[in-house]
Amino acid sequence: MNGTGAQAGLEPLDWRSILFVPADRERFVAKAQSRGADAILLDLEDAVEDDRKDAARAGLARAVGQLRGGPAAIGVRINRPLSLAVRDIAAAVRTGASILSLPKTECGEHVRLLAEVVDEAEETSGSVRFIVNIESAAALLRAQDIATAHPRVAALVVGPEDLSHSLGCEPTPDALQLPRQMGMIAARAAGILPIGLIGSNTDFGDVEAFRQMVCASRRMGFACGSAIHPAQVPVVNKAFSPTAQEVAAARDILAAASGRRGAFSFEGKMIDKPVLQRAEWQLRRHARYRAGRAHHPVSG
Repeated sequence: MNGTGAQAGLEPLDWRSILFVPADRERFVAKAQSRGADAILLDLEDAVEDDRKDAARAGLARAVGQLRGGPAAIGVRINRPLSLAVRDIAAAVRTGASILSLPKTECGEHVRLLAEVVDEAEETSGSVRFIVNIESAAALLRAQDIATAHPRVAALVVGPEDLSHSLGCEPTPDALQLPRQMGMIAARAAGILPIGLIGSNTDFGDVEAFRQMVCASRRMGFACGSAIHPAQVPVVNKAFSPTAQEVAAARDILAAASGRRGAFSFEGKMIDKPVLQRAEWQLRRHARYRAGRAHHPVSG
């Protein structure tokens, strides 16, 4: 996944799951690293009431410090208003968070402006990366510009609830399929991580329906999904990991390709270079996840 969106000197993200945790809920923060997510996003935005935002920001140092050293990468979702975003960025960068999730990203210029704010706050140049959130109809039409706006951009997600409101539709898989695909294509073209589910993750009561939706999202081309409840994390991890059947098939294909040149027939199917590349990619991902190293940024 090397592309124009990858930060120079840093390898692309290769997560399966992101767990959102309200930054001001100490009980949730304390258990976050035990949930199995590849990344944890401490939320200063929607999960925090307006009158709690200052306290949540002030508590970031303790929260990040508590989570640092665990298996999951640590990030912060900041607020959209610039007056809050500047303070959120300063606090998040100061604590050592490696990822900033930028809500309601409207255009490339917005991304570049926030990158300047990070430049001033950051001690190690270029180490903080961005997840850009597409959450309006206008932003959706600018997805490629946003995805390639700055080398800090490492992932893109189309937010279902705000986008559905902007589009005047329900946040159902059918209604969100095209917008989600547009975001996924923009991310893939930019060489960054395509985060997304074709439906909403807000209904966590029906685990089987959620599982089916996540599996459909993976088949559509997404590589990572977000969870707002710990019970969703293992479902997302499993859905975005190669299955035992896929691993076995990849091994068989590569074994059959040994010593061959060009395309060949195997078990009634034509095997050519793209098929071999996908088989190799599946085995690399399987090895990483099996070793418990999916939280590390690695090339795919």
